[in-house]
Amino acid sequence: MGGSFATDAPASDALGVSEAMGLAKTALESFAVKIVGEVSEVSVKPGYKAAYFTIKDAKSALPCMMWNNRYAASGVQLQMGMLVEVVGRFTLYVAKGRMNFDVSAIQVAGQGDLRIRVANLARKLEAEGLMACERKRPIPKYPERIGVVTSPRGAAVHDVMRTLRRRFPIADVLLAGVPVEGERAPSHIVQGIEAVAAAGAEVVLVVRGGGSYEDLMPFNDERLARAIAACPVPIVTGIGHEPDNSIADMVSDFRASTPTAAAETVSPSREYLQNAFNVRAKALSDRVSSRIEFARAHLTRIETRPVFSDTMQLFAGDALSIDHFESRLRAGLGEAVSRRERDVAIRKDAIARQGRDLLDRREREIALAAARLSDLSPLNVIARGYSITRNAAGSVVRSVSQVEAGERLEVTVADGVVACEAVGVGRDGSPKPPIS
Repeated sequence: MGGSFATDAPASDALGVSEAMGLAKTALESFAVKIVGEVSEVSVKPGYKAAYFTIKDAKSALPCMMWNNRYAASGVQLQMGMLVEVVGRFTLYVAKGRMNFDVSAIQVAGQGDLRIRVANLARKLEAEGLMACERKRPIPKYPERIGVVTSPRGAAVHDVMRTLRRRFPIADVLLAGVPVEGERAPSHIVQGIEAVAAAGAEVVLVVRGGGSYEDLMPFNDERLARAIAACPVPIVTGIGHEPDNSIADMVSDFRASTPTAAAETVSPSREYLQNAFNVRAKALSDRVSSRIEFARAHLTRIETRPVFSDTMQLFAGDALSIDHFESRLRAGLGEAVSRRERDVAIRKDAIARQGRDLLDRREREIALAAARLSDLSPLNVIARGYSITRNAAGSVVRSVSQVEAGERLEVTVADGVVACEAVGVGRDGSPKPPIS
């Protein structure tokens, strides 16, 4: 049988192993295919030129490789159990006779891609601190104005309004009706938040009912997450049902499991308020009673003081002080007056002596001055035989040049005045005119 098998085909038609592998390699690499499978093995290590992984389905497994530059550009982080969609070509490693799949593109398949993108965004925002507990603000206990941002036609708005009316009917509700599904929903939700905050809401509810993962994607939007973090008042989210958890929930100041739970978070129940009022009323009553008892005891102590039984006790100290100071004043005043009288007498004698001395000195000075004045007086000169001649104007004639012939003159002598007329004028050395 072995010989007959060797002669089944002519030796010239047989292919060598290398040729056969080359033919198979060429045939496999001639076309590209798209494959969906679950990742079962992953080997991405530093120093490797490619990422190696295996995808499988219920019946088969396919080893894959993807060059590092392509893998990094894809943005996919391979994980066990991930459902991926790969595009590439089958290839053979001729030396070992092994087949694998050379991947040129990869993406997460189905919801997996959405979840990966949401997870990446959540990690980014968490790294920035938007989900930090210390950033989140406390919810006001008794808000008077509550903002609600939700669809105006969904069940969520009715649940919220019914809960707020039942639990805290005194609060004003500011409703911003917005779409909560679709590509444009995030921008409308952001505008609704800004509108109710600007209108004076003290807390804002962002709510919607349940839905699929794709339906809730608007609440995984980065713009919405940053708007929630930047809102000037606290935000409470109630999105979907208990298992649902969006990025908006992570960034909000408080995450409630449902829209109804969100409304309960910002509205105290009637029972809670009644209990709070009772506790406050009792505390206030106890405090007032304590203050009254304290005041009564204090008043009793004041009533027993002696000042209220003997009114003179109130001024006794002051009266004694006045008497004491009056005695001291009288004694001191008499002594001071006597001392002042003695000082006045002494000063009076001193002044009198100084006055007499000053008067005597001035009298002597006046007498001396009078004697000198008498010596210089023209009357004394006249008494010795001299005279004073004045012209009609009353001026003393000191020179013949002041007198004209025929001018009337007055000559003062020791015992009177002589009226005369100049009959002639002569100078020293010139002949005198005769007196007729």
